[in-house]
Amino acid sequence: MPVTFTFGEMLSARSVIGSTLAELGEQYENLWVLTPDIGATLVEFRDQFPDRFLDVGLAEQVCVGIAAGLAYDGNIPVVSGMLPFLSMRALEQTRTDVCYPNLPVKIIGTHGGLVGNGGSTHYAVEDLALMCALTNMTVTSIGDPLMVGEVIRQSMQMQGPIYIRLSVGKSDAVLYEPGQHDVRIGKGIVAREGTDATIFTHGTTVLQALKAADQLALDGRSVRVVDMFTLKPLDGDLVERCAAETGGRFVVLEDHLAYGGLASRIADVVLDRALGLSSFERLGIPQVYAGFGDDEQLRDKHGYGLAATVAALRRAVAGASDPSKGTR
Repeated sequence: MPVTFTFGEMLSARSVIGSTLAELGEQYENLWVLTPDIGATLVEFRDQFPDRFLDVGLAEQVCVGIAAGLAYDGNIPVVSGMLPFLSMRALEQTRTDVCYPNLPVKIIGTHGGLVGNGGSTHYAVEDLALMCALTNMTVTSIGDPLMVGEVIRQSMQMQGPIYIRLSVGKSDAVLYEPGQHDVRIGKGIVAREGTDATIFTHGTTVLQALKAADQLALDGRSVRVVDMFTLKPLDGDLVERCAAETGGRFVVLEDHLAYGGLASRIADVVLDRALGLSSFERLGIPQVYAGFGDDEQLRDKHGYGLAATVAALRRAVAGASDPSKGTR
């Protein structure tokens, strides 16, 4: 890990996956890596451990089913592919073959949210809602490529399955200096301290949230940014602390359907713990098929881009949500 650090430096999360799995292959002789024809970044593991690498072709259901069989035999299988298809085509296999027996299958994938310009068939925008609904499944969404390796390493000790959501993974902004935060599955990261409001986010929108907080600082407002990279189990204690310390003013930003993802899970904590909020607003994809375009353009089009995020935070610190949309 380099000593120097530049905020916003670009790094490939896919390369981190490849190098981490190759490293872990030495440590865990029962580690297998499987892919449904998306194995270009797995060549290090494939070349070092060809007997523990399997490309099944374009057959996500088969890939997850084989992974479950390998896990039954005492192995640690990692499935790496594109999340729009792993989360939906293989949903039944994930639910019944992996989650029901609580097997240690790791599902790692790219194209979470409106990234890749592949159109609605190639966007994973319902995936977090689906995965969070599955019993025994741990669900993560990672924005910093340097965190990917740490999460994969921690997952090796888990008894049950985990879902790891990434962006396209070719060129991702480094958000944190190595060692700056204690990265632990199940715990959120306070990426920026603040006292006037909290914005919760994950994955590709963490950087956008940090930029929005910078703009609020120009208004003399202090916004806390929470990278809730683990959606399940959710860090309810951190949600409760933020409610107490930032005036009960919440904004949730995510590259996912506005309902069913992180905002819905935080709303559950608010209700279950009877937290007193003064405002709550969710920013995400409305109930539409998003269409084609650059991901930043699509965020602007669908009301959760940078400008919309800044506006939502300004409403929050003013103590009111957008009256045209209600407390969403």
